[in-house]
Amino acid sequence: MPRIKDLAIVLRETDWSETSQIVTLLTQAHGLVRGLAKGAKRQAPSSVQRYSGGLEPLTLGQVVGTLKPATGLATLTEWDLLDPYPHFHRDLQALHLGLYVADVTAAFLADHDPHPASFAAVRTALSGLASAAERAGVLLRFQWSFLQDAGLAPRLDADVRGGAALPEAATYLFDARAGGLMADDGRPEAGWSPTGPWRVRHQTIDLLRQLADGRDWAGTAAGIAGVQRANRLLCAYMRSTLDRELPTMRFVLEG
Repeated sequence: MPRIKDLAIVLRETDWSETSQIVTLLTQAHGLVRGLAKGAKRQAPSSVQRYSGGLEPLTLGQVVGTLKPATGLATLTEWDLLDPYPHFHRDLQALHLGLYVADVTAAFLADHDPHPASFAAVRTALSGLASAAERAGVLLRFQWSFLQDAGLAPRLDADVRGGAALPEAATYLFDARAGGLMADDGRPEAGWSPTGPWRVRHQTIDLLRQLADGRDWAGTAAGIAGVQRANRLLCAYMRSTLDRELPTMRFVLEG
């Protein structure tokens, strides 16, 4: 059975017994790992030493354990807390968005499939959410980076119906099922659909195009409202891709 020692972010935690926990970790080199930490809740000196700082959601640490492919549940033997991200304990909005980041990550990634770029995006987002002024931008960068790494980034450069170039326009149609944009034919919307098409502003798409091209809107006229619209669009797109709404998606869709 392979032994691992890796940087990890705790995404979820549930009690397994009075003294043990089952945790979902995003590790840097081994991807998503679900593991059992026996004795992690004991107050005995030996347990406190082995699970230094405790295993709590939205924390970063170094984990040691043994993978068990047959059961799908690793045995975690050590945990060393490196960053508790204290802002999640004092800012409710930061906590809500951090939990959204964790939910999306756990829902989209497969167990034991390494995604170092997603690990970096999650780690950057959890740190960046400390700043209320930059929070919307941090979330947008995370969502786009995560979708890119998962191979799910929507197509923004051409009409998804046939590949034709999109004309410059005040609005576009976004089709979640097709995974990208269509030219807006100007017809009235027939009613909201969970997969679209949704009418979106040019400014929203321009923000996403800047991200796709490796540019940043910082210092531009994008504005916080435009960034929030882009966040809602990507969140709705991920909801459609999953074909279900994660509990924390409301913190973005209603934000």
